Amino acid sequence: MARLHSVFILILSLSLIQGLFVHSKTLKRDVKALNEIKASLGWRVVYAWVGDDPCGDGDLPPWSGVTCSTQGDYRVVTELEVYAVSIVGPFPTAVTNLLDLTRLDLHNNKLTGPLPSQIGRLKRLKILNVRWNKLQDVIPPEIGELKQLTHLYLSFNNFKGEIPKELANLPELRYLHLHENHFTGRIPPELGTLQHLRHLDVGNNRLVGTIRELIRIEGCFPLLRNLYLNNNYLTGGVPAQLANLTNLEILYLSYNRMTGVIPYSIAHIPKLTYLYLDHNQFSGRIPDAFYKHPFLKEMYIEENAFRPGVKPIGLHKVLELSDADFLV
Repeated sequence: MARLHSVFILILSLSLIQGLFVHSKTLKRDVKALNEIKASLGWRVVYAWVGDDPCGDGDLPPWSGVTCSTQGDYRVVTELEVYAVSIVGPFPTAVTNLLDLTRLDLHNNKLTGPLPSQIGRLKRLKILNVRWNKLQDVIPPEIGELKQLTHLYLSFNNFKGEIPKELANLPELRYLHLHENHFTGRIPPELGTLQHLRHLDVGNNRLVGTIRELIRIEGCFPLLRNLYLNNNYLTGGVPAQLANLTNLEILYLSYNRMTGVIPYSIAHIPKLTYLYLDHNQFSGRIPDAFYKHPFLKEMYIEENAFRPGVKPIGLHKVLELSDADFLV
């Protein structure tokens, strides 16, 4: 009798588990959105997306690049990673209906057209990576509504216009990659209010202005480690106040139109490791303190108007950090 009771309990437990599994269906909103995306993508993606349910239906696994999680009685799509598969055409606006997304990675494709203003609907997004595409037009101000965003990769596209000051509305932002676009105007000094920002790369654009304007807000960039301003049209000098960015490790100013002398105070940024001053119009001498800095590995100075006898530190090579170094 006891054995029959145990068997009954086991069957009941299995039935309950099965019942939970059956009722844990993928939210219709997400199924509809993914199928719309599927219809708009090329064959390289579609062939791996088999079945009606992007989160899998028990017999079939989840679609490639789709990650789901259970919320209450439903499953929702939380990550979409479809990169390096030669997607052609406009940014799939249906993505913005996946309201539970925390990671969206469409990098290294051939997406064209603008980033839609509806991107601001993805309130839970933490990582947005659309680098290495052919996206264009201006960055919509609605991007400032992604309050949980920590990583933003817009590099290697054809974005134009000014860098939106709304990016300063992203309190959790840590990594901001905007290089290799067609941005114009000045870098918004409001970015300095981002308390967690560690990496700012606006290199290879058409930006103007001065570093003094960029760091004019008191207490700006408190955690910034890497500052890439290279290959723009920046003018003016290196302000002594830049030494207030005490966490700075990389300062990349190459290929601008900057002038003046290099302040002694910059040599006292405690963790400064890479300093790129080449291809500007700097003059004067390099203070001896730079050559005694305990961490400074490379300092490039060629193509300036420094006095004779000024020497570089390290061997000149192109510094490239992969975006993958900053993904979590």
